[in-house]
Order: sequence, then C-alpha cells, then structure tokens
Amino acid sequence: MPTIVPLANVDPAMIEDLLDRAFGPDRHARTAYRMREGTDWLPALSFAALDDEDYLTGTIQLWPVALTDPEGRAHPMLMVGPVAVLPERQQEGYGKALMLASLGALDTANPLPQILIGDEEYYGRFFGFSAEHTGDWYCPGPFDRERLLLRCENPAVLPKTGMLGPWGAQ
Repeated sequence: MPTIVPLANVDPAMIEDLLDRAFGPDRHARTAYRMREGTDWLPALSFAALDDEDYLTGTIQLWPVALTDPEGRAHPMLMVGPVAVLPERQQEGYGKALMLASLGALDTANPLPQILIGDEEYYGRFFGFSAEHTGDWYCPGPFDRERLLLRCENPAVLPKTGMLGPWGAQ
C-alpha cells in the first residue's frame, strides 16, 4: 500500500524527473499544459505516492481552470492531472490511491466541477468521470474529444459550449 503525502513535501526536481519518466520530456507541448498555463498546482489537493522504501513512485496535481462561455463568463473548475506513476510501477494501485486522495480532499459541501484528459473507461468506472457533457467544449490546442472528461454533481449548471483555460493566471 502506498504512503500518500502532500506534494508540497517533495523536492520539485524529483517531481519533474518523475513526470519526464512517466510522460516524456516533450510533455510541456501537450494541450493540458496550455490549459493551466500561468497557474500553480493547488497544494491542498495535490499529492505524492511513496513506496514502502519511501521512494517517489507517483504524483497527482490539481489546477485551477475555467470554462469560459460564449458571453465571456468564466466557470471555475479543477483540472485533475497529471496523474503520473513511474512506468515500472504502473498497475500497482498508485494512480488509484492518488486519485482517491485528491478527490477525497475536495470540499464536499461545495465541490467545483473536475475535468481531466484521460480514458473514460477507467476514470468513469472508478471515479465517475464522463465525456457526456463536454462534447461542445474546446481546449487551447489539439485534443481527443472523447478523452475530455467531466465529474460534476450537476452538469446542468455548466454552459453547453465554451473554452477551457487557466483560471486566475498571473
């Protein structure tokens, strides 16, 4: 069973090394990076997974983003990801433990909608994410529409169309 600790307790260089190993050094060119450009990950919702030897094995970050509707109104959300696990340690439950830690840290009285880019079969089955309401949303770069997923108690409060991007960028 992994040990979950706040990501803020981990050396940033180790986080970057893990992300490079999990996604490759060209990861910064991905659309997900454009969606959160100029923002910082949220320390209270971001975690690291350590193995039984206290070796950094995985990380998860949540970011402030917004869906901006055609009238220019921003609807705040949380972007989940990257969820990163060392390639040789995948399929051992680290990713699931990280997801449960982050989603469990959300404000249950007033949770913001959460989005991610990922596999609906996995994230839908285990965590309730779906592409059902994101079909007319856009991202600042290329993306696979079927992989843009939403988790929200009441998706009817969100606009049908809009552009995703950073919320509160500096």
